[in-house]
Amino acid sequence: MSHGPLDAAIAERLARWDEERVAERLWAKDGSLWAASGKDPDDLSRWLGWLDLPSSMAGRVADLEHLARDVREDGYTRAAVLGMGGSSLAPELFARTFPGHGLELRILDSTNPDAVREFRDWAQAARTLFCVSSKSGSTTEPNAFHAAMSAFAPALDFLAITDPGSSLAEVARGQEFRGIVDGPPDVGGRYSALSVFGLVPAALHGVDLDALLRQAQAMADACHRPASANPGLRLGAFVGEAAATGRDKLTIITTRRLASFGDWAEQLIAESTGKQGRGIVPIVGEPQQDAERYGTDRAFIVMTLDEPAAPELAELAELADLASALEGLGHPVTRIGIGDPHELGGEFVRWEVATAAAGMILEIDPFDQPNVQESKDATRELLDAFRADGHLPAPEPLAERDGISAYGDPSVVGNPADPTAAVAELLSRVGAGDYLAELAYLPRTETHVERLQQIRAQLAAGSGLATTLGFGPRFLHSTGQLHKGGPPSGVFLQLTAEPERDLPIPGWSETFGTLVAAQALGDLRSLQGRGRRVLRLHGADADTLLTALESMVSGALRAGIGS
Repeated sequence: MSHGPLDAAIAERLARWDEERVAERLWAKDGSLWAASGKDPDDLSRWLGWLDLPSSMAGRVADLEHLARDVREDGYTRAAVLGMGGSSLAPELFARTFPGHGLELRILDSTNPDAVREFRDWAQAARTLFCVSSKSGSTTEPNAFHAAMSAFAPALDFLAITDPGSSLAEVARGQEFRGIVDGPPDVGGRYSALSVFGLVPAALHGVDLDALLRQAQAMADACHRPASANPGLRLGAFVGEAAATGRDKLTIITTRRLASFGDWAEQLIAESTGKQGRGIVPIVGEPQQDAERYGTDRAFIVMTLDEPAAPELAELAELADLASALEGLGHPVTRIGIGDPHELGGEFVRWEVATAAAGMILEIDPFDQPNVQESKDATRELLDAFRADGHLPAPEPLAERDGISAYGDPSVVGNPADPTAAVAELLSRVGAGDYLAELAYLPRTETHVERLQQIRAQLAAGSGLATTLGFGPRFLHSTGQLHKGGPPSGVFLQLTAEPERDLPIPGWSETFGTLVAAQALGDLRSLQGRGRRVLRLHGADADTLLTALESMVSGALRAGIGS
């Protein structure tokens, strides 16, 4: 496979990794592979437990399938995952990609009160098992979700998935949950798809765990090979060398059924590499453009599920044509095709190895997430202020009109006469190599996704830049690390709106409306504190906000944006 302008750099990198016995040292859990990050190799090696999962989890399949069978026999027809980031994205992938032969599976990872209420109504409509999923056990969102669902569901309807000895494990024992499933302490959240955090929901949904883990083990075996024949290291060399040469917008284009794989990979790459002012910007779910429209800061991975049905064949042909056109224009392109969804077990391993390897090239620690904690701390400070004062701090808007308020730093967006002028000023500050990010603290409904994707397509076409879309607070546990710790190339449009109706959190002094508002404000302050170009638009309701934004973006594009 040719990668165009990267061929020589990739070949040189793989030859060097062969000389340095990188594959052998990786599987020996040698933390010195990332010595250039400045971190203690022993500390780094403690986070390499994910390498063992294909084999170690094979021994737990019988227990997990027994658990799933007992749940079905007890009359449950639905399963819910209450989690964030690494605890929610793999389960969502299983729910959206695999046909449901077990329980209907849904994930709650939004603190917006409208989203929580809709999820609660779904869960109440049938007997539902709630998986409270949190590695640390102290993550705010799963604890709030648990409080909301326990208001109507008995403790027997809850299952804790957490590290041994966590605060969640203590709660589960004290309240007599249905069970506690211990996670591996040496596996970080974003590397945990093949651990109990991914496989318990998969088992409940009816995924064939044996088939999934066989594929994972086969890929692990292949990733023991020398670098030049190692699928994980080859992908890591592609991704890392692309970023090192300025092609740091890793654009992942998938067939529709694999869209959730892009979301999982987005967290893995962004949270692992976005730090110390460096990083790889994953672009997933972006509306497709003609090959000629993509900039030279891109590298592409085209990933397909090769299904025989007629509609899928047309989609496969379309993506093959796009990949060929991109290659013809000199873009580096990697193509990955799988024939069965269970092969995603192998892809988890390939992409995890690749991401860890890319960290060697970028000279960073791919296993920490310092700026995720920064956002959590900012939210905690705001909630502490709420508890002390009875309200959140209320920053003064820069401009207001027709139910829309604009907030930002005057050094970034000036002193606009109205929100429309603020958007135009923000977009005037974009330049080559930047990316535009929509940060939507709104319910992730089909309508909201469709409208924001349309605006995203406008921005991409009008600016020529890469674009991302994240829903808060979900993205805080994935791309949020990149936004703050990665390169200063992001231009951020934060979108908030008043919920239709607030929702109390039982036993808490704050409501879900207060919580999501604190998360958005904490995120804004964190971005501003790092000098990022960011503007917040707040609407009286989501529909008013999105209607206004469509008009604002159209106007800015007509005037011409960027430097």
